[in-house]
Amino acid sequence: MNPITPGKDKLGFIGIGYMGRPVAERLLQAGFQLTAYDRDRSKAQGLIQYGGAVAGSIAELSSGCDVLLTCLPNDEAVISVFNGADDAFASARSGSLCIDLSTVYPETSRRLARLGAARGVNVLDVTMSGSTPVAEQGALVLFGGGERASFDAAELIFRAIARKYFHVGPSGSGATMKLVVNSLLGIGMQAIAEAVALGEKAGLDRNRLLDVLSQTAVVAPAHVGKLHSAMNNDYSPQFPLRLMNKDFGLIVKLAAAVGAQMPAAQAALQINAAQLTSGNEQDFSAVILQMEKQAHLDNADKAPIRTAAGQ
Repeated sequence: MNPITPGKDKLGFIGIGYMGRPVAERLLQAGFQLTAYDRDRSKAQGLIQYGGAVAGSIAELSSGCDVLLTCLPNDEAVISVFNGADDAFASARSGSLCIDLSTVYPETSRRLARLGAARGVNVLDVTMSGSTPVAEQGALVLFGGGERASFDAAELIFRAIARKYFHVGPSGSGATMKLVVNSLLGIGMQAIAEAVALGEKAGLDRNRLLDVLSQTAVVAPAHVGKLHSAMNNDYSPQFPLRLMNKDFGLIVKLAAAVGAQMPAAQAALQINAAQLTSGNEQDFSAVILQMEKQAHLDNADKAPIRTAAGQ
């Protein structure tokens, strides 16, 4: 497959949400011609100021592009776009490329590749690691599954949105790698939430605790900013809690399918789900609030332990 370049190839983009918007903006800034479609037309129209165009339908979009990118919230949305009433593949050009950036179950990615192949479309599952601010900076890390030649041909696309990008295997491999990575992301956040609740109950000042934790080697870079936001009780969504909950569900499903034991992921899923019932759109770091709440309820009749520093 010939290399995809800004001056030659037209991009179509479906799904201008939390991650889709900054990714599409980066591609426009890199010089690509990009036309967008979203069920909420106003989201797609937000790209006009960066030089983007807006399609009136999925069929119009897919018939007019050389590369179709999708960034959708779940498996159902992906399947509806490619195997539903709209069927993006039905209008796609033979020999074109589809890059699905969505976090979905690996079998969904493999199914998408089969559907594409039947229509003469190459399909890559290229998942993204990073929050909205990271996407805005063009500093994502990408994991690609599918044909290696197609992945290499799309390098200029990846270079515009990511600081690192890896081809990790055949179709479904990108989706699998993302679930592996997000298991660490979610379980790590749960571990931090428990540690914060422990420190508070033991008498440490909350903000001092969060500040010191953020400067230790045991807190991953992806979590550091979450601690600073928690100091200000700021849980505005950069990676929404509901999407982490969805990913936990996929992680547990994959673990059951392959026979992997993941007790920590199971426990973290329960806490994540409990916080989700608050009904507010929050960042996945809001599990800190849930652990603080549980610590307060479980120990309401117990006085905090006085630490040596507080005596």
